[in-house]
Amino acid sequence: MRAIRREEPDDAEAVARVHVRGWQAGYAGIMPAEVLGRLNVAAWAQRRRDTGAADPANPFTTLVAEVDGTVAGFATFGPYRVNQSRAELDETCGEVVGLYVDPTRWGDGTAGALFAAARAGLAGRGWTAYRVWVLAANTRARRFYTRAGLSPDGEESTYPVPMAGGRPPLPLAELRYAGPLGSAG
Repeated sequence: MRAIRREEPDDAEAVARVHVRGWQAGYAGIMPAEVLGRLNVAAWAQRRRDTGAADPANPFTTLVAEVDGTVAGFATFGPYRVNQSRAELDETCGEVVGLYVDPTRWGDGTAGALFAAARAGLAGRGWTAYRVWVLAANTRARRFYTRAGLSPDGEESTYPVPMAGGRPPLPLAELRYAGPLGSAG
């Protein structure tokens, strides 16, 4: 049975595990294997704790999907991040900042349920439109967002993938998708 609820502080490691597994499977062939291979669940969990990801006062909300008592995915949403910075927020528009599901759960409806809950959360805050950034090469995610009623709005950015050994970051193209909230979203 699947349940969706707000992230709690004790979820940090489980959410980080889904995040890392989601990156490793979803970005294989998009990001270098060396980057995906060095992802560290404990470090990502600590970063969640340090940023107060589960704090109700945080402007971003993370919902988790549990399937049979195990965290199977999460969605984070809140105000739109100008230049993708959490320090500069545009309160006139919502954003789904992240949506990750454990690869063993791809195609079982978990992502759709999380995304619907995130959209409801955005609409509940009064926003009528929202945005999502997605790697241009991530065709699976782009299809998902298109099916969900979003479309590219012409805005593009570059995601800098940190490289080891003092090498400069690897720039990956990102596209912004946008859509209405409510019956069309």
